[in-house]
Amino acid sequence: MDQSSVIFISIMSAAGLAVLVFAAFLVSRRWKRRRRSQLMDEMEGHDFEYFCADLLRKNGFLDVEVTKGSGDYGVDILAEKDGVTYAVQCKCYNAPIGVKAVQEVYAGRDYYDRMVGAVMTNQYFTSAAVAAAGKLKILLWDRGYIDSMMEEQD
Repeated sequence: MDQSSVIFISIMSAAGLAVLVFAAFLVSRRWKRRRRSQLMDEMEGHDFEYFCADLLRKNGFLDVEVTKGSGDYGVDILAEKDGVTYAVQCKCYNAPIGVKAVQEVYAGRDYYDRMVGAVMTNQYFTSAAVAAAGKLKILLWDRGYIDSMMEEQD
């Protein structure tokens, strides 16, 4: 073999190794993200609230505060981002989230004098909840939205 063939083979081997390392990195990130998403389903309600508060902080929210457990008027987290104040209701369930969560954060938003109300969940929402949220101007942050928030912090 001449020297140019040896150099070419060396370059191709290095490139192949780089592709393998990059692929392993991507698979590792995807596995880690999926595992975090699964852990979310195993959390108790209060743990999920702190998980959501931490996720909001990592996504640029400021003055993030978890409210006291009982008598919170349907609001689990108070936060602010870009001059907008939020009241967030967290629901860690194993079934779709219904209208009640939307109603609770609607009332809690006004009680805490916040600009925006949102329901944040590890699940998805019923069609009735989506319709109510549209009428009451409540944001719905479902599992897909939370997953995208986790991706942004990676």
